[in-house]
Amino acid sequence: MGNFYENLDKRQFIPYGRQWIDEDDIKAVVEVLKSDYLTTGPKISEFEKKLTDYTGAKHCAAISNGTAALHAACFAAGIGIGDEVITSPITFAASANCALYVGAKPVFADIDPETYNIDPKDIERKITKRTKAIIPVHFTGQPCDMDAITDLAKKYGLIVIEDGAHALGAEYKGKKAGTISDMTTFSFHPVKHITTGEGGAILTNSREYYEKMIMFRSHGITRDEDKLTGNEGSWYYEQQFLGYNYRMTDIQAALGISQMDKLDGFLEKRRNYADTYNNAFKDIDEIVVPFQMANTMSAWHLYIIQLKLEKLRVGRKEIFNELKKRNIGVNVHYIPVYYHPYYRKLGYDKGLCPNAEKLYDRMITLPLFPKMSIQDIEYVIENVVEIIDRYKK
Repeated sequence: MGNFYENLDKRQFIPYGRQWIDEDDIKAVVEVLKSDYLTTGPKISEFEKKLTDYTGAKHCAAISNGTAALHAACFAAGIGIGDEVITSPITFAASANCALYVGAKPVFADIDPETYNIDPKDIERKITKRTKAIIPVHFTGQPCDMDAITDLAKKYGLIVIEDGAHALGAEYKGKKAGTISDMTTFSFHPVKHITTGEGGAILTNSREYYEKMIMFRSHGITRDEDKLTGNEGSWYYEQQFLGYNYRMTDIQAALGISQMDKLDGFLEKRRNYADTYNNAFKDIDEIVVPFQMANTMSAWHLYIIQLKLEKLRVGRKEIFNELKKRNIGVNVHYIPVYYHPYYRKLGYDKGLCPNAEKLYDRMITLPLFPKMSIQDIEYVIENVVEIIDRYKK
């Protein structure tokens, strides 16, 4: 039996993802609650330094959540009305919404059918004179083809903002995610690699982008004497542009600092469990296991199988529901962004990205998180194998 599920009449529900919180995390939060600063205090910069030390990036702006991170990055990049931003449709809506927040238009490039990441060839086909930026999404934690994307950015004069919500700890050709492009955003939602409850961060090597983002997260206000247009005294501050209250609290940052100390252990468990899944499913003809691109190391935020529906007597929904009946918390990541009613009202139609749409019809996300036990993994494998065997042609 799993190490946190009780063996009752039948196995307790196994979610697709779940946080790991231990006594060290609780102690770190309690210490902040007893301190003088609950927000805008010393834990913010300490957490930011943890992230820069880990990744090798020069600057980090901690922020209230991963969506706010994308918004701040788009603002810092100077993206605005009339601009276009190219991203993947197989992602959470925030990867495209951030363009809308600053008045730009999201443009969807199709995915590579092997990696499920955005296809650089289709990115180039979608570039116009209005294109300002590319937002590649490291889907499931596997890095995109960043050499090809970087080459396109240089060729066309574009900014690259990596959506690394799935990719803390991932590596591309020996470089940690967060150090390759103009900016990289992260999310610390409870199902991610570390959690701050809600929270996010933007990493960059650009001092200019960093300074814009730390003002943006705090109403566009600065107290920096070098930036002030006047100075009436030590109390004086100025709002120089319209920003937001996107600040992270010290309570969240303290949790993040404690979680960072465990990150490598979390990643090791995720990778080991993904290997166990791969070995169990690789010879099942009705399943496609995740492909890993050479010279990359996935952070394995999600483990996705693709069903070969032509070899099954039922569709994805029947397989999905059968697994749910057995208390396995399968999910689907993601509905193509332009399928959502809001995007349909903006004029986006189905058929834009055939590879993404085909994947959506066939994929299922299996549970994967560090607090699972090997018995939990084996239970998922046993049931996937049994159900596929039952419904294969």
